[in-house]
Amino acid sequence: MKRIILSIFILILPTLCVIFINEITKITITKSNYKKYHIETINSNLKNVKQCSWVCHNNTNYCKENHVKLLVNHFNKTDSFYFGIIHSLKSTGNYQLANIIFLVFIIPLILYLLLLKSIQMQYKINNHKRIKND
Repeated sequence: MKRIILSIFILILPTLCVIFINEITKITITKSNYKKYHIETINSNLKNVKQCSWVCHNNTNYCKENHVKLLVNHFNKTDSFYFGIIHSLKSTGNYQLANIIFLVFIIPLILYLLLLKSIQMQYKINNHKRIKND
């Protein structure tokens, strides 16, 4: 029973954190007049050196020049991976849907299952240690 509760907790907690952070962020951002696919967006489409906007989404180099601080020395390693993912998602014919399917559902599901498997293995290790010490 404890394992089921832990599994549900591990599944729900990250989702709640993302929702909480998104809702808190909405409060601090002034409303924009920018629309994408006929939907009003939270962020604007104006260049801003202090924070990312839709300009960064549409022009990665602008974002890299103005906002990225930690990975500057590693672009030669990360760019092929980053742009490879974007190219792969675009090659499906529907970038937005592929983005949601892979980056929102499939990859988190795989990570969730791997984490559960890791926890299960740790329970077995602990159980073997306990039996050995008894």
